[in-house]
Amino acid sequence: MFSHIHPDNYDAQLSKKQQDMAKLFSDFNLPAADLYPSVPLNYRQRAEFRVWHEGDDLYYIMFDSKTKEKFRVDDFPVASELINKAMKALLATIKDQRELRFKLFQVDFLSTLSGELLISMLYHKPLEENWQIEAEKLKVQLSTIAPVDIIGRAKKQKIIVDKDYVMESLDVGGKNYVYQQVENSFTQPNAGVNEQMLLWAQQATQNAGGDLIELYCGNGNFSIALAENFERVLGTEISKTSVRSAQINISKNGIDNIDIVRMSSEEFSQAMNGERKFRRLEDFDLTTYNYDTVLVDPPRAGLDRDSVELVRRFNKIIYISCNPETLKDNLALLVETHQIDNFALFDQFPYTDHIETGVILTRK
Repeated sequence: MFSHIHPDNYDAQLSKKQQDMAKLFSDFNLPAADLYPSVPLNYRQRAEFRVWHEGDDLYYIMFDSKTKEKFRVDDFPVASELINKAMKALLATIKDQRELRFKLFQVDFLSTLSGELLISMLYHKPLEENWQIEAEKLKVQLSTIAPVDIIGRAKKQKIIVDKDYVMESLDVGGKNYVYQQVENSFTQPNAGVNEQMLLWAQQATQNAGGDLIELYCGNGNFSIALAENFERVLGTEISKTSVRSAQINISKNGIDNIDIVRMSSEEFSQAMNGERKFRRLEDFDLTTYNYDTVLVDPPRAGLDRDSVELVRRFNKIIYISCNPETLKDNLALLVETHQIDNFALFDQFPYTDHIETGVILTRK
């Protein structure tokens, strides 16, 4: 099933993506795209598998995206080496352990470049005290591979042995940043390409000065790496989990010029315009910010019309996109007021049709 995932195919598939993007954005006067490739194998830090039980045997399965047929997965070449080791070790360890294998239907893995591992085990049964006892033994056994934590999930249950996050360490231009990454919250899956994205954004804003506003800031991925280029950074994020992680990450990295506020871009726009007052903004005076640079990393749906109007108010726009189609729609509006200075392609998802893009726009 993974015959297309081979280092020999990598350059050809990346070249095709480059051609596809040139064609998609041919209506725009784009500069030549900067290309940021991935390593060709073991690049994903996250993976999830269904678990199939067949008599005494159990193994991982995935579903073909086109035919929806299931296929067995013993190795997963796109996932990190750590995940591949843990996949085998987990099944070998629980195969004869009824408490841990009975009614287990899914396993999710989250690994890091720093060498930590989080395993979530999902069940169609209530998890009793015996499950936790056996899960603690499993943690000890798997800790020979890497520092590991385990989560058990069932209906209305979440049992944590011993924590539900990992601490990632990213090298950006020779400087190290640490990030808490919590189970089930969004993080960039290809950590190596994420490092390149952060460096690209850092270099694009060097000596920018003024203040940075980041919409959809997540766990502070960009805010933290870019803070040194700005006097102040204000990040907005709607997810409580991500806001908590961002605040932890700001502290862990010893940064003192970032504030995070929990609100949507629509709410932030209303607050900026003075249309609504928010209790969450009681400690902030938005009129004191220098609204010169904005960074957006929206979901696949892209920016809605109101958010486009909001970002057009800034002199410089940094737009990170996981969906070139919605980026194209947004650019059609943004180029009315701004020019495209830089266009970058980040191959976050090799051997798929997906590619991450980055655009720098400045006011005309």
